Amino acid sequence: MENILQAPLVSQTRRNHALEHATIHILSARFPNRPLAGHSNPTGFFLLGDVPTEHVREAATEALTRLQNGERGLAIHPGCGNYVVSGGLAALFAFWGMSGTKNNRQRWERLPMLVVLSALAFIVGQRLGPALQNGITTEPDPGELAILDIYPVAKNIHRVVTHS
Repeated sequence: MENILQAPLVSQTRRNHALEHATIHILSARFPNRPLAGHSNPTGFFLLGDVPTEHVREAATEALTRLQNGERGLAIHPGCGNYVVSGGLAALFAFWGMSGTKNNRQRWERLPMLVVLSALAFIVGQRLGPALQNGITTEPDPGELAILDIYPVAKNIHRVVTHS
């Protein structure tokens, strides 16, 4: 059976996710303190942020070139997934910490343990998020990835269309 990470739609999304992160890294350096976000799919990515389309085009082109030249670190972004992973772990740890409670008094008695478990989940999530990006959600080798088009979709939303 083929590795699911190598399945065409997944592989294309992972490459676009890496390009999205690299583009955001470059734009963040040019526009410090400006919030930026993205969402990748097999045909490219959306970039959300108050930046001119021409700057998105320049940054995405530079990002692709730098990934092609082996700058793998650009594929990992500290803001991506860390909150989702940390939140998911906190929910899982809280569920685990509350298992077996039968009444409100027992739940209140476990509150200090839940605070510790939530902090632990946050610490683990901050380390696990980049590791998941590195091994699962991004592919820093763009392969034959090419940028086909970049255009505004709406105010502060840009579409980057790719092909691989």
